[in-house]
This record gives sequence, C-alpha cells and structure tokens, in this order.
Amino acid sequence: MQQQIATFLSEATYAVAGASTRQHKYGNKVFRALVESGRTTYPLNPISESVEGHRAFPTLGDLPEVPASLSIVTPPQVTRTIIAEAIKLGVKHVWMQPGAEDADASQLARDAGLTVIDDGSCLLVLLARS
Repeated sequence: MQQQIATFLSEATYAVAGASTRQHKYGNKVFRALVESGRTTYPLNPISESVEGHRAFPTLGDLPEVPASLSIVTPPQVTRTIIAEAIKLGVKHVWMQPGAEDADASQLARDAGLTVIDDGSCLLVLLARS
C-alpha cells in the first residue's frame, strides 16, 4: 500500500470529491491539506461555488483538466457514482478516505486499471508526516 500512496502523492493534479465549505468537515481538511502542501487541487462540490477561495466544480467532468489523483470524501453511495465518472474520464489514482469506501466501487476501479487506496489510510495523517 505504501507504493500506491507514494504514487498518488507524486502526481501533479488532484481533486477532492466532497470538498466542504465548512472547515470542521473532513472534506475541507483534506482539500486544505493538499493545497497547503503546494499541490494543484480542485474542490468538487455540487452546491457551492467556492471552497476556501478556490472555484468549486460540481463534477469531475466540469474541471478544466482531468486530475491524476482523486481523493474521495463522500458517502459510499456517492463514491460509486464518482468512481464511474473517474474511470470514464481517465483518472489514474483514487483514494477513498475513511468512511467513503465502497467495495463495488473499489473493484470497478481496480478492474479499470486505477490505483485504489481503500484500506482506511488517512490522507491527512500521511501529509502530516511528510
């Protein structure tokens, strides 16, 4: 799993599905951590126009570019929809944050050749160590 995490974190572009406008929410913390680490990161939020001063996008398909790495902080039923779109668009790596995991979505992503991190690892913990 360490190699998948290193690969995920080595990419140039990121998106956070479930990026929240509320700072206490996990989706906001993950988004801020990626931005603060100097990574180009897009927030995905279907109901907000911006997150932390960054233009938010309703879906992956609305982004100006396809992110190589996608962090998912959504309920499992939403994760399935996001994975289907990520596969269609050509996202390379997905990291389902704790609570966003969905076994069917994970299998679908693996079958499509994506790198999948879904073992309960927390992006915030890993970024705090680096």
